[in-house]
Amino acid sequence: MADKANWTEEKFRVGEAELQVIRGGKGKPLLVFHGELGDPGWLSWHSALAGERTLWIPQHPGFGKSPYVDWVMDMRDLAAFYARFLREQKLAPVDVIGFSLGGWLAAEMAAQNVHQFARMILVGATGLRPPSGEIMDMFTVTARTYLNHNVLDPQHPEFKRLFGGEQTPAQFEAWEDARAEAARIAWKPYMFNQVMPHLLENVVGLPTLLLWGRQDPVVPLSAGELYNSKIAGSRLVVFDNCGHMPEVEKTDDFVREVRNFLA
Repeated sequence: MADKANWTEEKFRVGEAELQVIRGGKGKPLLVFHGELGDPGWLSWHSALAGERTLWIPQHPGFGKSPYVDWVMDMRDLAAFYARFLREQKLAPVDVIGFSLGGWLAAEMAAQNVHQFARMILVGATGLRPPSGEIMDMFTVTARTYLNHNVLDPQHPEFKRLFGGEQTPAQFEAWEDARAEAARIAWKPYMFNQVMPHLLENVVGLPTLLLWGRQDPVVPLSAGELYNSKIAGSRLVVFDNCGHMPEVEKTDDFVREVRNFLA
């Protein structure tokens, strides 16, 4: 286990831009891409894996403490931004885990250059139009309502610890900044790229694990099944009685699957 106190926040230059990265743990690097509401903060699964891996958790441009980058206009641009970051920090090929929008980002990067990653884990990833059902539109509800839809039970202890209680002004501002940036890079079409099924056919020879909640109301399981059919050799693991955040709702099972895959 790794204590949060042992983690650091560092700033990296990416061209003329600045990227805020939370880093901690020990061992080989594991790159962690957060979702559309920004970095959720310290989670139990971080502690579990940081005993054996060094987690690199960047806050995407325009999210959290990372300044907005004016030339990043869509997910392809964001993928190129991170490709430069990996190259300059000599991280590639690195293991990566992406959540929701962060899963789409990882998939986009793999489609552009599969050799950037050693292993890839996508958790409830957006990026594909679900064959059945729809990706939940977070702009038709408040950030809090959208967030509560990410889990089947908003009273889940870890979810409640992270997001329970009164919403602070800082939290509200962070969510709204995240929603604004997500809208800018993933608005039309909303949270998917219609050519992605074809681009994913470039992802060959990359060990890929797909993790999904069977009752995910944000990104339907059919999207996970489509990822599974398009990424050669990928494996789909579905958690029962679980929504969009298996890392919170099924932490032990989630950690076991991730740890076994990365071993």
